[in-house]
Amino acid sequence: MKLKLLVAAIFGLGSLSTTWAADPFVIKDIRVEGLQRTEPGTVFNYLPVKVGDTFTDEKANESIKALFATGFFNDVRIESQDNVVIVAVAERAVITQLDITGAKEFSKDQLKKALKDNGLAESLVFDQSLLDGAVQELKRQYYSRGKYSVEITSSVTKLERNRVAVTLDINEGVTARIKDIRIIGTNAYTQSELMDQLSLTTGGWLTWITKDDQYSKQKLAGDLEKLKAFYQNQGYLEFNIDSTQVSISPDKQDMFLTINIHEGKKFTVADIKLAGDLVVPEDELRKLILIKPGEIFENEKVVESVRALSDRLGQAGYAFANINVVPDINQEKQTATFTFFVDPGRKTYVRRVNIAGNTKTRDEVIRRELRQLEGAPYASDKIKRSKERIELLGYFDDVNVETPVVPNTADQVDMNINLKERSTGSLSGGIGYVQGEGLQLSANISQSNIFGSGKYAALGISTGKVNRNISLSFTDPYFTPDGVSLGYDLYKRVYNPDASNTAAYKTDTTGAAVRLGVPITEYDRINFSLGAERTTITTYDNSPQRYIDFVNEFGDTNNTLLGTISWARDTRDSSLWPTRGALLRVGLDAGLPGGDLEYYRVTHQQSWFFPLSKTFTLMLNGELGYADGYGRTPVLPFFQNFYMGGLGSVRGYDTNSIGPRDTNGDYLGGTRKVVANAEVLFPFPGMKDNKSVRASFFFDAGSLWDGKTDGSSIGDGVRYSVGAALTWLSPIGPMKFSIANPLKKSDNDKLQRFQFQLGTVF
Repeated sequence: MKLKLLVAAIFGLGSLSTTWAADPFVIKDIRVEGLQRTEPGTVFNYLPVKVGDTFTDEKANESIKALFATGFFNDVRIESQDNVVIVAVAERAVITQLDITGAKEFSKDQLKKALKDNGLAESLVFDQSLLDGAVQELKRQYYSRGKYSVEITSSVTKLERNRVAVTLDINEGVTARIKDIRIIGTNAYTQSELMDQLSLTTGGWLTWITKDDQYSKQKLAGDLEKLKAFYQNQGYLEFNIDSTQVSISPDKQDMFLTINIHEGKKFTVADIKLAGDLVVPEDELRKLILIKPGEIFENEKVVESVRALSDRLGQAGYAFANINVVPDINQEKQTATFTFFVDPGRKTYVRRVNIAGNTKTRDEVIRRELRQLEGAPYASDKIKRSKERIELLGYFDDVNVETPVVPNTADQVDMNINLKERSTGSLSGGIGYVQGEGLQLSANISQSNIFGSGKYAALGISTGKVNRNISLSFTDPYFTPDGVSLGYDLYKRVYNPDASNTAAYKTDTTGAAVRLGVPITEYDRINFSLGAERTTITTYDNSPQRYIDFVNEFGDTNNTLLGTISWARDTRDSSLWPTRGALLRVGLDAGLPGGDLEYYRVTHQQSWFFPLSKTFTLMLNGELGYADGYGRTPVLPFFQNFYMGGLGSVRGYDTNSIGPRDTNGDYLGGTRKVVANAEVLFPFPGMKDNKSVRASFFFDAGSLWDGKTDGSSIGDGVRYSVGAALTWLSPIGPMKFSIANPLKKSDNDKLQRFQFQLGTVF
């Protein structure tokens, strides 16, 4: 039997090709030898020949190249015997173990992912060249963190059955510290003034925490942009960074940075012009331009002006508007005229609205919040408002809206809404210790998105010594297609402040109510409520005389017809974590004629949110309250008084412990109240991207008094506190913790510096 070697093969990274002239023949069969893991079918798929083809030297060479290009084999040989093609291969080794030791700057998972992206991972074919390349890439990653003395040693251990174990031993060394930073070419500002604009700095007593003395390319690039922005916002229109030099000491521990700049001249704005296709009236566009003639040039105002013009054109339906700003510089006068060239492009339409990520919430619940409709002209303000309204639902942790161009069109976009749902059902509870009252327990079962329909239902139970409540609520936010809501409430409340020696009385109330909410504008809503309740009052021998007098005059059991009307205006950008906008509420609660008790309570609350930066938000809140009786009830029922103290008013003081007291020291509540809160909100340190946790520093102030004091009440004055708080949207319900320091307190105040609540966002 004759065996003829046609081509013998290619090894490793080099190549060796030996060819003997062979007569062409028709292939009777193809046989593959040497396979251990690879399926024969894989080899047949890559071979450019099959049974029945004519086999030639050219086909043999093509087969060798095709198989070697797969990367599966170290050696490929092709032979023939009696018109049978024999493919003999030697498979590359497979990585069965990949270990990394000595890594601290990066986690092992991060490094293994980076290696996998470079083709090096367990169960993959081993390639020495890929390993060498991966090691160099890891070094570059360490260099970007300032670790220039890093050493990475790789070792490959051969195992049985053509396998290998790869080990990377990393000696990270020390992080190179910035020894000196010099800015060359500055005349207008001192080195220290410019250094204040940079994040990178030389060593200091805080840099061991901030790490700002550790060099990185990313930080340097950011600092160069900050430096450029600083100069261009001071009028230096022609400012430029000519070059940067970064050098390192021989021991690779010290870094030296040199920044060469060209300041140029300081320019003022001579004139502002608008040119191009002004599809929006020029007067309206000019109002959006922030830079004015006679002012020092500020590039930040130019950027904001371009953004405002683009947004306005977007509102008019021009999604791809292009605004180019061209300065006309007068070197002699050091002035510049800026021309805003407006190219609106074609008017754009929204083809489809695509919603993704809502595994529970029905599409219709989301679509009824949209202000940008399918087939309508593109309107950036309506798209923004649609996003805000979806966020205000409170059903989603993240709402991302994109408007990609429809392929092969120039005037259509799709509106893609990508959602990340959060748990809208909660089984929440509270546990706490109140001085004199002991342990308090509460539970609440709620679902704000029943079966994805957007409807709300809740069952609440509280079992404290002072408060024992059970309530059932249901709300349909879209009882009518235009957004009129309908809700029902059933409740039984037992309030017994005598159990904590706060006040000597007890009320037992059973009631029901129907609620109706009517939207008036995009941001305004009027709410109505009508209900009835029956209240039984219990007094004691040591009860305040005013309580006893009230029961003697109006009886210990009263039926009240309740009416409520309120107006709310909500312009916040989110109901969970607002960063801008305002929330205003004005309400009137009244015991209506026809019931045993006639009274009214007027309340007003306004909250403002101001973004201080991308990280910090300032919240200001104010509340006013006024209550009194009328008609057949000339005095306000004492159990309808306002109370103050604790979470939701002035933190650091015990719940309901601020306000008038009788001669025995019992808290009576009040008919007038004022509350003011200021709070700086920010992500919890180290969890910047976690939208479920937010921290804050706060200042609270409040006062509660009785407008008709009879001499048995003691005015309490104003109370203040400062502190820190943490809000967490936990899997079992929203939680808030606060620790406060009361600033103005009397000897009779009940303090509770640490407070927390589970199950309610406040």
